Order: sequence, then C-alpha cells, then structure tokens
Amino acid sequence: MAMLETAELPPIVPFDDVEASAPHEVTGYRAFTLGAFQISRDEYFARIEWPAKGQTRSHLIPADAFLRALMRDVAWGFFYGWVNFDSVIGTHNHYGKVDMYAGTFNGVLREAGVDYIEQFETPKIMATFKAILRDWTNEGFDPFAAPEETGSAFGRKHGDNLEAIERFRIATKRMPGLPDDSPLRNDLPVNRQFADVPQDEPEVHVADGFEGELHAINLFKYLSRSDVTWNPSVSSVCKASLFCPTTEEFILPVFHGNDRVEWFLQMSDEIIWDVGDKDDGTPRARLTMRAGDIAAMPADIRHQGYSTKRSMLLVWENATPNLPQRYESGELKPYPVDF
Repeated sequence: MAMLETAELPPIVPFDDVEASAPHEVTGYRAFTLGAFQISRDEYFARIEWPAKGQTRSHLIPADAFLRALMRDVAWGFFYGWVNFDSVIGTHNHYGKVDMYAGTFNGVLREAGVDYIEQFETPKIMATFKAILRDWTNEGFDPFAAPEETGSAFGRKHGDNLEAIERFRIATKRMPGLPDDSPLRNDLPVNRQFADVPQDEPEVHVADGFEGELHAINLFKYLSRSDVTWNPSVSSVCKASLFCPTTEEFILPVFHGNDRVEWFLQMSDEIIWDVGDKDDGTPRARLTMRAGDIAAMPADIRHQGYSTKRSMLLVWENATPNLPQRYESGELKPYPVDF
C-alpha cells in the first residue's frame, strides 16, 4: 500500500525484458505472451487467450476497462487477495508469486472445464503488466482518472502517457506531513468535485515538553487533492493497522476478492456496492453506503463499487502477517461479528 504522487519517474520496463511482438502493422499495438496466456488488443478490445480442453479459448474486455483494472493491479502490487478484472480474468496474490487466471473463479466456466490458471514469480508478471500499460495507454488517456477527467482509450496507437502510468510510489511510514514522511499534496490542485472542501489545517497546541510528538492533518483537504480515483493511500500506520482513505468516482475498475476482512467508513456522499461470492461470483448483497456509514467486507466475498459523485472512503486494512492462511484454514471466521 502506498500513496501515488506525480514525481520522478522510475525506470520503464524495456520491451526486450518481456515476451512482446513487434507493433501490429495496422493498429500499432504489441501483443504479449505470459506463460500460456496471449494478450493483445485492437482499437476497442483487449483479448486474452488461454488453452483449455485442447482448444484456444478467448475473452474480450473493452480496452478502457482493461487498462483501468490493469493499472490498479500494478499500482497495488496485486493487492490483498484477488483482483478480478471482470467475471473471467484476474490475478491472485501469493505475496512473492501471483496467479493469473481465466474462468477459475467463474462458476459457469469452471464447471465447463474451460478455465485456466498459471502462477508466475511476481517480478515476471509485474514486468509484463507494466509493459502492456506502457504500450497500450495512448496520449491523453489516464487509466487512474475518472472518465470526465481523461481522454479516450480507443482507436489505433497514438503516443503514450508515461507520466500517468508511472506515478512514483511514496510509502507512508507513520502519517503524511511528518518529517521524512509522505507529503501533504499541497502542490496538487483541489479536484473539481471537492471545491467546497475547507483547505485550512488544524491548529496543534502541545504541552511543554511534548514538542514534536503530536501531529494532525486535515484529511478532507488531503483527499480533496488526490489526483487519482479508486486508489487507497495510507494516511496512518500503527503497527499492522493501516488507514487507507481514497476518493471514488464512477466504477471501481475491478471486483476485489478479499483474503481478509476490510472495514469501510463512508466519509462523504454515497457508494453503492455489489457484493458476490469470492469463488464463483454468485451475487450475495447490494449495499448502499452514505456519509457516516460503516461496513465490513468479509474475507469470503468480492466487491465492486459505484459512485456518481466523487466521494471519500476510508478503508481500514489489517496487515497482520499470515492472515490469509488463517482465514483459508478456517481458524478465523470470514466475517468479524456473529449476529
């Protein structure tokens, strides 16, 4: 988990470090090979192909949706558990290795025996995904931005947007604004939908002898200046307890499958969540959260959110080691409270 800021760009992955074709003679896009997966795109769609039952199976995802999902998977470092790009394609983080799958967590495709899963060392799959983002993200399109804030992902290849896809990751050690910690984003503009958010900082009055030991920030100001959507930024670290607020607009680009319980606090406006079974996607609930609402997302579900007005959400993550194994073994119940 880290905050994303525009800063000095890290090295771009060379195409010769991954299995990539030459640019297509018509569309200009490269195709990529990751194990038995073939990943390509045209003017409108990303195409993912895999072997099953002696045939090549394929699945299409609109190019903009695919790039938004891929961007989160890369920025989150494959996140906690499962990142479903849609109901068919996704990744499962084993923290050192990552599964890529097609249909494995789709009840219909799995029952038909046409699903496929392959595991990769994290650096290999990360390099491939970053190379795809580099090649497929055209000038003017930012996969981190809300649709109103960016251009089109469609059409033939034209330019690139390396600044958008290679935002530098700054990890928060304790709290933004502390010496030698992540910055407060004062150099970033207030987002158009947060123009009414006060920008004053809290006054801190410390008793004699405790100077430098108390710190406070205006979290609403901090979030109003976020330049990305659906990307949790660590705002406080207390041992394994991480507060990860984020700003949300339009659709969470993935169905996040939990490997631990997540707690949500809706800080402003409204998000509607579709909640499904983690293993097969069967719908389990629809949840409407308004400002002040708190909800727990259990360890056995996947969820996707919708936010018409850009909203603020605080996600509490428990980063205690071995949590996924404890939930998977049944030692811990997938939900936090018995009613």
